[in-house]
Amino acid sequence: MQLPRIAIPEINQDVTNYVNAVKAAGMEPVVISVQTEHIEQNYQQEYLDYSEFRVSSFDGLVLPGGRDINPARYGQENKGSMYISDELDELQLAVLDDFVKIGRPVLGVCRGYQLINVYFGGTLIQDIAWKERHTYSKETGDKVHRSHAEEGSWIAELYGTEFFHNSAHHQAVDKCGEGLEIVGRCPEDGIAEAFRHTKKEIYGVQWHPERMCLAHERNDTVCGFSIFQYFCRVCGGNPCEQLSRIVSQCRSEVMHGRMGL
Repeated sequence: MQLPRIAIPEINQDVTNYVNAVKAAGMEPVVISVQTEHIEQNYQQEYLDYSEFRVSSFDGLVLPGGRDINPARYGQENKGSMYISDELDELQLAVLDDFVKIGRPVLGVCRGYQLINVYFGGTLIQDIAWKERHTYSKETGDKVHRSHAEEGSWIAELYGTEFFHNSAHHQAVDKCGEGLEIVGRCPEDGIAEAFRHTKKEIYGVQWHPERMCLAHERNDTVCGFSIFQYFCRVCGGNPCEQLSRIVSQCRSEVMHGRMGL
């Protein structure tokens, strides 16, 4: 069975955690950028220059976390946005547009979640008032807080209606984009934590599931790997089959003395 091929567009960002999660969930990640020489020196996974990108050869798109989106993209002046990269906005919006037009699945994480909202005409809170609950800090790392998911939603299917996850953002969805439905919120302050498109296979979360799984799995949150497995199924893959193959390979290596315990 051919693995779903997943595009991950980025510029000068470390997307290793996303690549590892996508691979482990049974998909084939390909980093899309406009700086392939830089990527070639720093990443082991397959990469592709955007000039050679063809959306028809991909099964899904993962939009990773990262810098703030330029507020001009949603008709506002800068009132708290930081670390803006117009080049990154342009690349990711162009790739997202390709996937939306061809009707293939999209998963947005943190910045990627916000980018999807902006693409569909939504706006952002540029600097949320409740930073102590949501924003990453060098001293404490990711924050952790409770979320409520709408019963029957894709998030509730994975985690139930009440669960804890990490948090590392200072911006948030304000006006929701056309066709997007909020399916998860922080009950303490109402921040929108998850959505999906009502007519397209487009999903997003405000938190960082790639930092809640595999080597980064935590005992104070749910496991973020479930989101990547869910997306694998949406893209036509079989994460259970892939996991079985990984387990079998590990057992074989142990038996033949190639892997220590």
